[in-house]
Amino acid sequence: MIKKDEQFIEVAIKMALKAREEGNEPFGAILVKNNKIVMYGENKINSNCDPTHHAEIGLIRTFCSENNIFDLNEYTLYTSCEPCVMCTGAMVWSNLGKIVYSVSHDQLAEIAGSNIMISCKEVIEKSPNKPVVIEKVLNVEGLKVFDGYTFSH
Repeated sequence: MIKKDEQFIEVAIKMALKAREEGNEPFGAILVKNNKIVMYGENKINSNCDPTHHAEIGLIRTFCSENNIFDLNEYTLYTSCEPCVMCTGAMVWSNLGKIVYSVSHDQLAEIAGSNIMISCKEVIEKSPNKPVVIEKVLNVEGLKVFDGYTFSH
């Protein structure tokens, strides 16, 4: 594991805490190119009244639109939690180079209850673009984001 990965995951975890403080679900993400953060993202499903506004997909939509690009192969997306099917799909469509996450889907299912139980790796296996996936970076710290949090279903 690279020290930089840990530093960037710390920022993604901070974004998750920010989302939680703002009344959204506790998920955060950042986009990095050449060891520089180029975009921050947080879950805004409640703020925006948009069930699809997860941290990762919101970040990808905004960054690509603002920068008029489709190809993120030189970028790494750091996220506090393993991306869901929808967000992983967006990562594949944007040709993302690398995904690094803290909390795994299985760990989240234990905390939040099961949802669409398909790992990001399963989505990537069936996809034409295959981002590199690094799992469970600062896992203990990532899990702390959910302390005392209750998911509403």
